[in-house]
Amino acid sequence: MGSRVRVWLNRTYAENVFFMDQLRSNPQHRAVEIHATHGDADSPVLAAADTAEMEPEGLSPRAYVEYALDMCARRSVDVFVPVLHQAAIVAQRAEFAALGTALLAPPSEAVAVFHDKATAYQAVEAVGVPVPPWWRVRTEEELVAAVELLEAAGQRACFKPAAGAGGVGFRVITRTPFSLMHLNGFPSPYVPLDLVVEALRAADEPVDWLVMPHLGQPEVSVDCLTGPDGRVRMAIGRTKNGRRRGFTLDAAWIEPATLLAEAFGLHYLSNIQFRMYGDEPVLMDVNTRPAGGLHQLSQCGVNAPWSAVQLALGEETGEVVPPFLGQDYTVVSGPRPVRPVSLPQQRPEVPVPTLSEVPGPTLPAVPAQATEPAASTSVDATASAASAQAGTPASAAIAPA
Repeated sequence: MGSRVRVWLNRTYAENVFFMDQLRSNPQHRAVEIHATHGDADSPVLAAADTAEMEPEGLSPRAYVEYALDMCARRSVDVFVPVLHQAAIVAQRAEFAALGTALLAPPSEAVAVFHDKATAYQAVEAVGVPVPPWWRVRTEEELVAAVELLEAAGQRACFKPAAGAGGVGFRVITRTPFSLMHLNGFPSPYVPLDLVVEALRAADEPVDWLVMPHLGQPEVSVDCLTGPDGRVRMAIGRTKNGRRRGFTLDAAWIEPATLLAEAFGLHYLSNIQFRMYGDEPVLMDVNTRPAGGLHQLSQCGVNAPWSAVQLALGEETGEVVPPFLGQDYTVVSGPRPVRPVSLPQQRPEVPVPTLSEVPGPTLPAVPAQATEPAASTSVDATASAASAQAGTPASAAIAPA
C-alpha cells in the first residue's frame, strides 16, 4: 500500500476541496494526510483538511517563502501544491527539496512566462500556436485606439489585466450609454466605453490591460499532466458552450496544448484555455496551476490530482488515457462544511444562540481576508460532500465564480 503521503495546499480557491477528495480516493488506496492553510477562516478547504491553520497576513513574497519552508519542515510535507506566491516559491525549489518536499508546480521560468499575458502571447506565437489580435494599453488614448480598430473590423472589443488569474477584471466594451438597462437583472461584464475612459482619466496611475476581440465559443480548457522530464502524460479537454459542458480529445485543441506544455516545461498540472477567433481555435490563457474544474475529469474515469502527486514523488504513471469520455453535463453550486467559528453577536437584543454556544472546536473571529482569485470553473454537483466536523459545522455554498 505504501507509506502515508503528506500533502499541503496553501491559500487556494474553494473548489480544491474536490482536489483533496480525489487524493484520498486514490486507486492505490494510499494513505494521504492533507494539510491546508488559508487567510479566510471560512474557507471550506480548512474544514476538508486533516489539519489546518490560518496563514499570517502581510508577508512579503520572500517572507512567505520562509513561512512555507518552516511549514514543510514542521509538517514533514512530501508534496506542496502552491497557489499563493507560486512564483516566489518555485524560485526556491532547491530549498524545499533539501527538506524532502517536492513542489507540484512548474519551474520558475515557465511561471514567469505565463504570469504576464503579453509576454505569454509573444512566446506562444513564436512556437506556432495562434493567438487573437491583441494590444497592450496603459492610457485612455491607447484604449480608444485599440477599440476603434476592432470595431472598424466589425468586432466587439474586450479587455482584461495583463497579469491575473481567472476572469478577474475581464470586461466587454459597449457603446450603449449607461442606463437602467445596466442596473436590471444580474451584474454584467458589459461596460460603456465612455465610463471606462472617465475612470482612466480619474485614475492615479496607469492601468496595464490587454485589449482584444471578444472571442467566440466553445471555450475549451485542456488539463495537462506533464512529468518533470517534460513529457506530457495526459491532455484532456473540457468544453464549455453556454450552460453545456463536455469533454474532448479533438486534436484541434489537444495538439496545441501538448505543444505548449512540452515547449515551456509546464510540469505537473497546468490548464490551457482556447476559444474561437472566427473559424480558428486560438489561445486564450495558460494557468500554471491545477484548474478549479480539474475534478470534473473524474467523469472520464481519471484521477489527475493523484497522478500528479505520483509524478512529484518520482513514481511513473505512464500515459494517463481516459477509459471513456463522460456525457455532457452542467454544473451547479453545492454546500460544503466550514469549520465552526466564534462570531461576535450581531444583534444582542435578539435571544438567539451564537455559534460559540455550539459544542465543538472554535477559531478566533477574524474578518475574511483577500484571497487568490477563484478559478472560473464552477463546481461539479456530482462531487461528494465532506464528512462533518465535530459538533455542528456551518456550511458554505461553493458557487460558480
